[in-house]
Amino acid sequence: MEYLDLAIANEQIKTTDIKGKDYAEVNQRIKAFRMVYPQGTILTEMLSNDNGVVVFKASVYDNNRLLATGTAYEKEDSSFINKTSYIENCETSAVGRALGMAGFGIDVSVASAEEVANAIRNQEVTQEDANNYKLTFGKYKGKTLKEINEEKPDYIDWLLGNTKDEYIIKCIELSLGKVIPSEEEGQEILKAMMELNTLIETTETDRDKFYDYYGVKTSKDMTLEQMKDAIEILKKKVGK
Repeated sequence: MEYLDLAIANEQIKTTDIKGKDYAEVNQRIKAFRMVYPQGTILTEMLSNDNGVVVFKASVYDNNRLLATGTAYEKEDSSFINKTSYIENCETSAVGRALGMAGFGIDVSVASAEEVANAIRNQEVTQEDANNYKLTFGKYKGKTLKEINEEKPDYIDWLLGNTKDEYIIKCIELSLGKVIPSEEEGQEILKAMMELNTLIETTETDRDKFYDYYGVKTSKDMTLEQMKDAIEILKKKVGK
């Protein structure tokens, strides 16, 4: 391989902007590799997978000549995506590092866009980060948390209850003012919500006007104190 071949291939790589810097995604590095080594080989090996922690090694070859290797590890519960795909993500990261070591897509960093994005999740989240964060998976991919909350607030509640990704949780807390309650608080909230909804039904209260009064869209948007207040008002209405 001539250096010029590598330079030309790298010029074809489309990058992803992460905090003002451009990083190459793994699929772009693979495309560049195939341009230079159309008969080349990328081999991956799972070195271990114990207690939800997987380690992969990737090796890049030109025919039988080893060009570079790369390793990576992922934790199963470290993020929402890893909850179902930590093995695949680890393999992809290892391939990205091996290709980076071989010279593909390293103008900014050996780390791939996927690696950098994952590292950012472990950093402190600012209010600006939270307000601008866009979901990277699912049917709401590409939308901010505020946009999702306006369209489907139940999805945000579901997300809070089903993700262990601390970065996403912090973004939700900062951008929407929501927090994950303790188990005891959660039980109290659930009990109050059930009682409130029952009272709304039995008193034939107009839900839209009722929610407008508290400045919410549904009972799920109400604080525990608001629910308690509403319960007392509706109890008086039925004479309890």
